[in-house]
Amino acid sequence: MKPRILWIEGKRAESPHFAPGLRKKGYIVETVATGNEALDSVKDFDPDLIVVNAASLRTSGKRIARALRTQSESTPILLILDAGHSGITDPNADVLLVLPFTSRKLINRIKPLLPGDSNHILHKGVIRLDLERKRVRCQGREATLTPRLAQLLKMLLEHSGEVIERDELFRQIWHTEYTLDTRTLDVHISWLRQAIEEEPRKPRFLKTIRGVGYRLDA
Repeated sequence: MKPRILWIEGKRAESPHFAPGLRKKGYIVETVATGNEALDSVKDFDPDLIVVNAASLRTSGKRIARALRTQSESTPILLILDAGHSGITDPNADVLLVLPFTSRKLINRIKPLLPGDSNHILHKGVIRLDLERKRVRCQGREATLTPRLAQLLKMLLEHSGEVIERDELFRQIWHTEYTLDTRTLDVHISWLRQAIEEEPRKPRFLKTIRGVGYRLDA
């Protein structure tokens, strides 16, 4: 899975353009020109990292970083500043970089902010499950799962778009043929919805198929 970077840069930027170089390195980079466009893109693009090139916007970037942090609590933010703003601090940014700097330095600062070994990450649509850390991220929100919840979500993600019968979920996740205790599964599905849905009572992703089972529309 290629890392996804949301890059905010003014259309008439005089500072170096780093996005093309990052694409050549294998990153998926979506560029937008304003903070408002970035806020609109965060949910659908679901980036692993947000870069605010405040130098190109001729601002300190604080207002944009604050708005992005409010909407996307767990996504790392890297703020690029010009020399005139050196020395400032911003609690909403994970990393501050002051121009000038090289592409190599940028990549060295980006790498620690991105997800680890992709072999442990299952990604469908806007849902990302880190099996090693037992954490799920969806539309900028992140939650820790129990081992069983992680396995349940893994099975649903691997069969995204398919209806999985309740009996099959019991057999695969609980390793039992006893499927009369429906409350156990219902509670776990409710916990998963709390982790991935904005409105768990009106689920967008994890659907109940009455009388049959569940389907994850990732």
